[in-house]
Amino acid sequence: MSHLHNYHIPKNSVITIAGTVGVGKSTLTKALAEALDFRTSFEKVDTNPYLDSFYADFSRWSFYLQIYFLAERYKEQKRIFEYGGGFIQDRSIYEDTGIFAKMHYDKGTMSPTDYETYTSLFEAMVMTPYFPHPDLLIYLEGSLDDIISRIHIRGREMEQQTPIDYWQEMHERYEKWINSFNACPILRLNINDYDLNEDPNAIHSILQKVSEHMEHSEKLRKI
Repeated sequence: MSHLHNYHIPKNSVITIAGTVGVGKSTLTKALAEALDFRTSFEKVDTNPYLDSFYADFSRWSFYLQIYFLAERYKEQKRIFEYGGGFIQDRSIYEDTGIFAKMHYDKGTMSPTDYETYTSLFEAMVMTPYFPHPDLLIYLEGSLDDIISRIHIRGREMEQQTPIDYWQEMHERYEKWINSFNACPILRLNINDYDLNEDPNAIHSILQKVSEHMEHSEKLRKI
């Protein structure tokens, strides 16, 4: 990418993309990684053996689904650590525990015992040296209508059959979660402010925002 040297984004950075289902995390992950010549770390959704069963019966499969995601994400965290950074990460491990597992616990579709086991595993993983906290979390936000529209366009059958109430609750939980998140610096991007599918050059303005945010965060750490 031209003028890449003008951006203040260290080559060992770990940048995580967060946001609810259908908000465009994978698209932005690919675009940023290509622009910065970083590696990618993607959530293994399509290969998750519990996903179809989970959407059919939340209560029976929520614990298994979350444990699978946690194990896969931990392996990715270890890979990032071993490479020494330079990664764009599609979805954060914090969303697993702060939103998805907690939502199922609160709604009674994950038992208190399962939830306690899950959170104990998560806390143990976070305390290991293989767990690099992101240098920046990019939070993609948009209205519920915008997000549901994108879910329909994407067309995953199991998501199409999920009640609107589920997406509404997830949207609300994401908003509450990000407003109290403090594990690393946050850059908020509204999904209506860019369209990487229609205009790939929009990545330039996003990179500029990322660069400015990371530079500002670095200055604050030195104070």
